[in-house]
Amino acid sequence: MASKNIKLYLFIIGLTLLTPHIAMQFTKEVNWNIFDFIVAGFLLLGISLCCNFVIQKVKNTKFRIAICLAILAILLLVWAELAAGIF
Repeated sequence: MASKNIKLYLFIIGLTLLTPHIAMQFTKEVNWNIFDFIVAGFLLLGISLCCNFVIQKVKNTKFRIAICLAILAILLLVWAELAAGIF
């Protein structure tokens, strides 16, 4: 089951990363290089695997949601720091 989940995560992450790639074809405002795509892919994969681990190991639904929201908040903070250097 874990292998099936990882394949699904990789597929969804690939589709997600197509958004900036397609945007780069139409505008000069989106300017990603290969390093940006690699970092974004690792961040998204890491977050999805962390949330998957929490979902499998934590039994209480409220705690699952709280922990996954905290993980997503960390993702957003890291992403904002990498994109604009807000800190």
